[in-house]
Amino acid sequence: MSTSNTLAKNIKKIMKRINITLFALMLLGILFSCTKASINYTQNGNWVGRATFPGQVMGFGVAFTIGEAAWVGTGINPQYPNQRLNTFFKYNPTYLPPPPYPSPTFYDSTLGTWSKSATFPGPPRSNAVAFTVAGIGYVGTGVGNDGFTPLADFWAYNQAGNSWTQIDSLHDASGITQPRLDAAAWGFDTVGYVLTGTDNYNYFLDCWKYSPATGKWSTVPFLPGNPRSGATTWVYNGKGYIMAGYTNSSNHAINNMAYDFWSFDPAKAAAGTLSPWSQLRDISNTSSGTYDDGYTNIVRKYGVGFTMAKTATGDKGYITLGQNGTAVTYTWEYDFATDLWTEKTPYEGAARREPLGLPWTTVVLSAPASARATRPPSRISGNSSPTKSITSSTNDIVVAKDFSGDFSG
Repeated sequence: MSTSNTLAKNIKKIMKRINITLFALMLLGILFSCTKASINYTQNGNWVGRATFPGQVMGFGVAFTIGEAAWVGTGINPQYPNQRLNTFFKYNPTYLPPPPYPSPTFYDSTLGTWSKSATFPGPPRSNAVAFTVAGIGYVGTGVGNDGFTPLADFWAYNQAGNSWTQIDSLHDASGITQPRLDAAAWGFDTVGYVLTGTDNYNYFLDCWKYSPATGKWSTVPFLPGNPRSGATTWVYNGKGYIMAGYTNSSNHAINNMAYDFWSFDPAKAAAGTLSPWSQLRDISNTSSGTYDDGYTNIVRKYGVGFTMAKTATGDKGYITLGQNGTAVTYTWEYDFATDLWTEKTPYEGAARREPLGLPWTTVVLSAPASARATRPPSRISGNSSPTKSITSSTNDIVVAKDFSGDFSG
């Protein structure tokens, strides 16, 4: 009997120790659940289809918008990679009727129409840039059929005459051209900018302004961050934004993917009295705070950016698709008011790099020559930023819808 009592007491002691150990482990689990590795997020948002691009399957093209229409062109057909393209197509979005819709799938439809536009008269190219200033589309730089030699020529498209005119090539004050590919660009009300990129030997920080009033290029203060190519850009509220991309620098980068994030104020650049550049929070987990603990997959190259105005929680910027080792579908939302990011529903089509985005405030294109639109979007301020196209074997078009609540156009 005494042996039984002793055994019972020992069992109780052991159970007590086990319970204490389990409680300690549970407490550690609670504590570690607040660390960087296990912070959860809520993904939401929806991707829907639009009218299929009618041209050749292509990637590494450009897009620009004039009013409520968009033009998509140049690039590479991946089946014939040594033959760059010079074709352009115009996309007209279709207005949606007010809800309720006749069916749950009505929004996901082949809305919008495409038509052939004037052929680009410059050398066929890929990896170029495009922007819009005062109702004129501009296309330039890139790489030709040899796939290596960068270009510096620029062309202007006038929709009234459906015609192209060659303008001043990108060059410095001495007349020395500044050729490049995989550059970035912004279009504002009266001027356009081209910045960063590579000539296959060097990566650039320089920033160039084009004034249609003078027909000339001039230099403005360089990007203070990493030199890069394949960056992602937006235009919002009269400012340009640039992030991500490939850099040959080890500063502010993870595996050569740049994580520094900057805004550019053209008004300050014009005044010349203050720096036009402002650094925003990094797009990777680099701070001692907790706000960026989940920033694990924002960095990339060849991503696409777009903005949405008047969502239920304010104006937002987005980055999706691109490449970081492999092609990715991760989609992130940026809050202009708080300088913070939230992960959203991944792109629902095939992963791809260099997707093409129509630079409207409620639209993104993401297929090698595709385009998407909801209702024609409302602009926030200035002309939207250019985007590039893709290496993919599809011509699908997808729209990002209701990523952060209802919006009005």
